[in-house]
Amino acid sequence: MRPFFAVATRYDKLAVRHEATVLVAAINEWL
Repeated sequence: MRPFFAVATRYDKLAVRHEATVLVAAINEWL
């Protein structure tokens, strides 16, 4: 259970980072 939780947490951080990157790219497109 714990290894799965570690993988899920790592994936969650990666997803948040990806979302932030897309957001920055969108802002750069608008500017």
